[in-house]
Amino acid sequence: MYEYISGEITELSPTLAVIEAAGVGYAIHISLSTYSSLSGKKQTRIYTHLIVREDAHLLFGFATIQERELFRNLLSVNGVGAATAMMMLSSLSPDEIASAIASDNVNLLKSVKGIGLKTAQRIIIELKDKIAKTVIAGQILVPSDNTVQNEALSALVMLGFARKDAEKAVSGILKEQPGISVEILIKNALKRL
Repeated sequence: MYEYISGEITELSPTLAVIEAAGVGYAIHISLSTYSSLSGKKQTRIYTHLIVREDAHLLFGFATIQERELFRNLLSVNGVGAATAMMMLSSLSPDEIASAIASDNVNLLKSVKGIGLKTAQRIIIELKDKIAKTVIAGQILVPSDNTVQNEALSALVMLGFARKDAEKAVSGILKEQPGISVEILIKNALKRL
């Protein structure tokens, strides 16, 4: 719902930031790495993720889009909630988490409070393919234009192609032609499928 919030930092603690934007103060849960990024600043842009529960609306904030993307990937794992994902992001850097997942480093993930052997293994199994696509030379990357990729994938799946085959074709084309339009991407993917 909220992509990001830009404004003045009115309160900052290692787990919570209050950002005032247009006269409204937003209480945003943050990780330690985001806290480090915000320390000493008066103004910021913080990328957000909203979780709506029966008893609360919780806003989580991240200094980078990559950190937010990793948070969302962690939430997709069965048994990993927002508190556990934030604990992971506070205990390890996003690069360390991604590298641990990509290299099957169960012990590093287990070193985070609240992560046991089974949860660490589940995180690796469920996220290894997603993380492998985004980890290049130790850096987490988010595709420059997810909208183009997502629209093309949706169109191809609606046309009856298997999602895995469509993802492979779309990824290959985007590597060769990064600034391609959705229409041309779909046409080129149809030629490859």
